Amino acid sequence: MAKQTFIQGTLILIIAGLITRFLGFINRIVVARIMGEEGVGLYMMALPTLFLVITLTHFGLPVAISKRVAEADAQGDRLKIKRILIIAFSITLVLSAIFTVAYILIAPIVATQFLTDERTLYPLIAISPIIPIVAISAVLRGYFLGLQNMKPQAISQVIEQIVRIALVALLTKALLPYGVEFAASGAMISVVIGEACSLAYIVYQFKNKKRIRVRKNFWKSFKKGRETLGELMSIALPTTGSRLVGNLSHFLEPILVAQALAIAGFTVSQTTSLYGELTGYVLPLLFLPTFITNSLSTALVPSISEAGAKNQVKLIHFRIHQSIRLSFASGGIATVVLFIFAGPILTFMYNDADAIKYVQLMAPFFILLYFQAPLQAALQALDLAKQAMYNSIIGSIVKLTTLFILASRPEFGIRGVVIAIVVGVVLVTFLHYAVLVKAISFKLPFVDIIKMLGLLGTTYMVGKYIYFLFPQAEKSGITLLFVFLIIGIIYVLLLFLFRFITKEELKQLPFFKKK
Repeated sequence: MAKQTFIQGTLILIIAGLITRFLGFINRIVVARIMGEEGVGLYMMALPTLFLVITLTHFGLPVAISKRVAEADAQGDRLKIKRILIIAFSITLVLSAIFTVAYILIAPIVATQFLTDERTLYPLIAISPIIPIVAISAVLRGYFLGLQNMKPQAISQVIEQIVRIALVALLTKALLPYGVEFAASGAMISVVIGEACSLAYIVYQFKNKKRIRVRKNFWKSFKKGRETLGELMSIALPTTGSRLVGNLSHFLEPILVAQALAIAGFTVSQTTSLYGELTGYVLPLLFLPTFITNSLSTALVPSISEAGAKNQVKLIHFRIHQSIRLSFASGGIATVVLFIFAGPILTFMYNDADAIKYVQLMAPFFILLYFQAPLQAALQALDLAKQAMYNSIIGSIVKLTTLFILASRPEFGIRGVVIAIVVGVVLVTFLHYAVLVKAISFKLPFVDIIKMLGLLGTTYMVGKYIYFLFPQAEKSGITLLFVFLIIGIIYVLLLFLFRFITKEELKQLPFFKKK
């Protein structure tokens, strides 16, 4: 089976992430223009509940599988890999059945009592079939990632987005005449079908490229899997805890926003529109670079796990430092561009620039978010998943407390939600870094911090000057793209100048290798 280096695997995931993010933005634009702010608000308010149930179903197994398969593969233990898969499939299938039924039963209560908008029931029910689909897919993806073969993961993501975007406009338009809640349900149905097609592809790849036969001596391997179960749970339980805390936070967030803004004097319709503007327009822009940082973190877990199995301490430090450096390289330009060009971007994408103040307030702080995924992946790969969970708990408590205190005050309103999200991002990132410093004496060189600030400052000045030269970028999409191209070229040159990307890393890429 094909195995890629850390840089090659990361690049494959980045390319797939770039394609899926691009398609995802098209999907959001289509949804936003068809359903409007209120429809987007219903759609976004329903999603956290789904993510919460999926997290429970996953049970943290994808990361645990990736780590343990990488360790077993480094030692050439195929029987252990088989036991890992058997135990993982058994757990996921049982949990997916339980949580699908439970999800459908509690959906009416969530819609009416917690989200305070009974129309969210329809998208909540529409998305329920995705739970077993995603559960099975996650186990198979964890297996491929553990073998450091990123292609099945990457291609399946692209397939999912292509199918979703092919259906979303059709379904939302067809159901919109019945109400925005039915249009939001149509968007959810397109997600389910996309995930089903993605699973079909990854199952095909597993059957054709597997090196083990799962069904052969299934029960014998299952009975001998107690030790394997313990190893998986040591990673899965705290990983589930971290994700559960995050998803509980996202689940509670719209509930607290609705309650807090009601106290501040906002109507249900105003709250839904404001929250839809923040979560449907602003956050997707700020989360754009995370397809790169998530790719880095996905490739980082098996890479560090393999290095740990071989006791290669220096390589572990190098990989963490490398992932932070590359995360900043991707996030730096996004931070500057969003800060300078927030108005034109929002106008061209959503035909609505009201949220510009939120983008400019959050962008400088979100540079720390781009470090967060690689830092958490490093903690999980180093068997420090429990500490990562504690950090997530602390961050979520602080964020939600800050949110309710500020958003319930009329002078803050939705800005209180913005401030709370920023506080949570900054706190969790610093807590993750502190754990690595204490556990393995990892430190980010001070010179790198100076270089980061220098790169941000230089890019900002370049961006402002180019914007001054091309003021028509505010009204011309082609001019705006041309400005982005110029800034992008200059930024790449600065990355090499500041040595955020090295020649050694480029040499690992296929198209830079000498024939």
